[in-house]
Amino acid sequence: MTTDSRVDPDLRASEHDTLKQFLDYHRDTLRMKTEGLTSEQLGATVAPSTMTLGGMLKHLALVEDYWFSVILHGRDDAAPWQGVDWDADRDWDWHSAADDTPEQLRALLDDAIAASDRCLAEAVADGGLDRLSVRESSRGEGHFSLRWILVHMIEEYARHNGHADLLRESIDGQTGE
Repeated sequence: MTTDSRVDPDLRASEHDTLKQFLDYHRDTLRMKTEGLTSEQLGATVAPSTMTLGGMLKHLALVEDYWFSVILHGRDDAAPWQGVDWDADRDWDWHSAADDTPEQLRALLDDAIAASDRCLAEAVADGGLDRLSVRESSRGEGHFSLRWILVHMIEEYARHNGHADLLRESIDGQTGE
C-alpha cells in the first residue's frame, strides 16, 4: 500500500458512498502506515505509551468485527475473539499482537474488513443507513443506526492513524499522510 494506491473519496457521492469511501481510505491509510515492517518494528513503543502498530492492527480487526457483526447484526464474536478472558486483560487485542507475525496481523485485519464489508452490504440492503443495530448501547441509549456506526468507524481509524503516524516516524523516520 502506498499513498498513490489509496483512492480519495469522491467529491459528490451519495451519503452511503461517501461514508464507505472515507472508511476505506482510512483503512488503507493504516495498511500504508504498517506496510513493510518487521515483527520487531510492529512491536515498538514510544514511552510512556505501550501502544504498538501491531497491537493497532489487531485492535482494529477486533473493532471491525465488534461493530459490524456483533453490534449491527447481533452475531457472536468471530475467531480469535471467542473465549478471550477480557476481564483478565482488557487490552488483550493490543498485548497478544506481540505473539503474531506481521503476515498474521495483516491477514487478520484484511479478513475482518472483508467480513465487515459483507455485513455492511447486508445491512444496506436491509434498511440502508437508517437501519438499526440488533444490539443496543451499553449505556441504555437504544440502538445504533448504520450511519452512526460508519461515522464511528471513520473516527476510530482516523484517531488511530494519528497514533500510527507518530509510531511509524519513531521507527524509521517515515512520515506522510
